[in-house]
Amino acid sequence: MLPDEPVQPPAWPFPTKIAFRFFALYFFLYVLVTQMLGSLLGGVAGFLGFIEKPFILLTEWVGTRVFHVIAKSHPTGSGDTMFAWVETFCLLVIAIAGCLLWSILDHRRQRYARLYHWFRVFLRFALGATMISYGFVKAFPLQMPAPQLTRLLEPYGNFSPMGVLWYSIGASFPYERFVGMVEVIGGGLLFFPPTQLAGALVCMAATIQVFALNMTYDVPVKLFSFHLVLMSAVLIAPFVRHLCDVVLTGRARSRWAAIAQVLFGLYLLAMNCFSASQGWASRGPGAPKPPLYGIWTIDKMWIDGVERAPLLTDYDRYRRFIVQSASTVVFWRMDDTPQMYPAKIQADQKLIKLTAGTTELGALKYEQPTPDQLIIQGRLGSSEVRMITTRLDHTKFFLLTRGFNWVQEYPVNR
Repeated sequence: MLPDEPVQPPAWPFPTKIAFRFFALYFFLYVLVTQMLGSLLGGVAGFLGFIEKPFILLTEWVGTRVFHVIAKSHPTGSGDTMFAWVETFCLLVIAIAGCLLWSILDHRRQRYARLYHWFRVFLRFALGATMISYGFVKAFPLQMPAPQLTRLLEPYGNFSPMGVLWYSIGASFPYERFVGMVEVIGGGLLFFPPTQLAGALVCMAATIQVFALNMTYDVPVKLFSFHLVLMSAVLIAPFVRHLCDVVLTGRARSRWAAIAQVLFGLYLLAMNCFSASQGWASRGPGAPKPPLYGIWTIDKMWIDGVERAPLLTDYDRYRRFIVQSASTVVFWRMDDTPQMYPAKIQADQKLIKLTAGTTELGALKYEQPTPDQLIIQGRLGSSEVRMITTRLDHTKFFLLTRGFNWVQEYPVNR
């Protein structure tokens, strides 16, 4: 009796082989020419500069000759420079061409079991090293520092979107340490074969969060963080079917129970969505703006017939009059402290009534000679006041005008 022949693993489908060849080439090149190599090799990566130099020359040439843009390699702290985008294009073209050539020369190959194993090892350590490097500079709060003294004095509207994100996280070291340790744990788990799936899942969650913040706060690491998400997805891909089986194995005891649960779940989704949309339209950003909505700079102010100079030491003199809701107005003092009043603006009578419950705190008549000028006079507390104001165009604040930028040569973190 002949011994059983060893069972050969099944051949890879053609699309699987193509995907492996492309991603193996692309990610190897990407790690080689980006900051990921420094994270992977630490201090010994400096001597490998001769490898990156040809890619720099190629990228600059393609930028000039193909895209007719200036794509110079100049480290600025931004990962979304023109050079980075052109370099990514070059890597894609090289990986596609290499994949095509590889497929022609090695078309008889049935599978790449051993090479795939070492590709995963390489990708695990490259991603893991990057995650822990970013994680530790948050665990020891360095990446997002505490708000500087000048930041504490700077008007919020002068911040850039990136500045808002950076210093809101930096204002809470416990939170920054928490997100840093999530990245450290995810990256660390990737280093050990038994925990690689757990590490990839943690890294996927962390990198998606980072990518979403970069995209929505205009942080110039969009391109790099997207690659981290993609690497996490590639590491998870072989386990997707198993994960789906685990997640979807819970079954109701009867068909009618399952239908009832689905219907009730859909009902809850629909009702909460409807309630939130109604709130958006009635009291949220989608609600109609109240009359006089805006920031009004008080150019001149009289109290009981006496004009008050705009002195920082005058507590009763106001600097601004602000209307931002239908039920509240704000008088901004000279020392930058706000005084809020419950109010009702009666546009038909050109009257602002200030009340607290049943107590009337003031009644101010107003006139608006031009859309950008407002004159207010009447009783405020126990005094008679008169104010001549000019509208401040709040839409010109840098925080609102910065917008979204795919290409950034320098981070705009202010």
